[in-house]
Amino acid sequence: MKATENANQKAYGPFRRKGAGAGAWPLEYFDAAFPGLALRVTDKGRKSWSLFYRFDGRLRRFTLGAYPALKPAQARREAITALERVQQGVDPAEEKRIRRCTPSPQVETFGALALDYLERHVKTNSAAATYKEAKRDLEFNVLPRWHNRPIASITRREVMDLIDGIVARGVGIQANRTLARLRALFNWAIERERLSASPTERMKLPTKERARDRALTDDEVRWFWQGCCEIGWPFGPLFKLLLLTAQRRDEVGGIRWSEIDLDNRIWTLPRQRAKNDRGHEVQLSGAVVDILRSLPRIANGGNQQDGLVFTTTGRTAVSGFANVKKRLDVVMVEARRRSALLSEDATIPDWRLHDLRRTATTGMARLNIPPHVVDKILNHTGGAIRGVAAVYNRHAYLEERRAALEAWGRHVSSLVAPAGANVAALDGATLQGVCISASGALATCPLPTWRS
Repeated sequence: MKATENANQKAYGPFRRKGAGAGAWPLEYFDAAFPGLALRVTDKGRKSWSLFYRFDGRLRRFTLGAYPALKPAQARREAITALERVQQGVDPAEEKRIRRCTPSPQVETFGALALDYLERHVKTNSAAATYKEAKRDLEFNVLPRWHNRPIASITRREVMDLIDGIVARGVGIQANRTLARLRALFNWAIERERLSASPTERMKLPTKERARDRALTDDEVRWFWQGCCEIGWPFGPLFKLLLLTAQRRDEVGGIRWSEIDLDNRIWTLPRQRAKNDRGHEVQLSGAVVDILRSLPRIANGGNQQDGLVFTTTGRTAVSGFANVKKRLDVVMVEARRRSALLSEDATIPDWRLHDLRRTATTGMARLNIPPHVVDKILNHTGGAIRGVAAVYNRHAYLEERRAALEAWGRHVSSLVAPAGANVAALDGATLQGVCISASGALATCPLPTWRS
């Protein structure tokens, strides 16, 4: 026994034993630098930190936590906090006893909080597309790890580990989005008094973001079009519409026949499906109308008029864009190799489906289409018209948008037409661009040369 005590004395350094004689358990080693703080050791070898203090004239002992989970420096900080409570007239030991004896409310899990946050906050305050993406993100990246975890038990270290894991998968931008959603979720919980502190506080986004500037060149547009023809229905026509309409992937992918007026060449996108929660009218060029008229109509329950345009089941819109994009990349590389008689290692710089929207925007700019007209086509809430002008200028520029998309459709047709083909015959109109005269009226002008 004496040997054990000597070993303990040596191991605990600045902590000195006081009190009971030899062989008495538990042993208490007091901190020479912090009066009242002791490391308590039982005959079973369990160690814990205790704070001795006086309250209402009585000596009290308050257990701070177990060692080594609670290191000496942290034990001293906990002891300071406890003594501050004593100075405020609160007995920390009694406070702890009451807390233990008081039945606690049902512990709220992260899964329950996430569901509540999505339904009560995101769904009611955001566009349907935003809600859908937030739900997908949490279900895929977060809930598998934290679904049954009490929200108060999630630590900053665990959030960092989760975000680092997403970065390790090679999707740093997605890690930024997930962290931003977690921060919003925990802040919402704090506002609703369901959490006292956010584990995401002071956390920085893990990945530096740079605005993308990728737009397809003329040659790449040709290879893209050939690839779309080769992969065929349903993704080939869908991808062509992304380029010709300059609209977002999910908005085009979820389009319904009831939203389309082919006779008047108008697609009305309801606000529930728009990313920015604003309804949008898209003017359809002759090239787009020709594609739509060529598509099969797959009924859902016998109703072809309200069915999805891009569907293989009639019940749900197509999915699996990532895999089809990989197929398209392979076909485009092959088209490039054939066109220039290149070697097998020919490549095309990385691009994404969203870059088709930028390609259309860039193309229309090179056709002399004014930025404020392009902004209206893109359904941007901000853009060339800002500030007070945006408040008072409510003009929709519908005719200008129609002319712009018609010119863009003709230009794409000219790029993808076989050599020697009659481009004007592709949509029954001559190839021309759009100019704005000094008086502000629309006028036609020859298309400028568009270099790749």
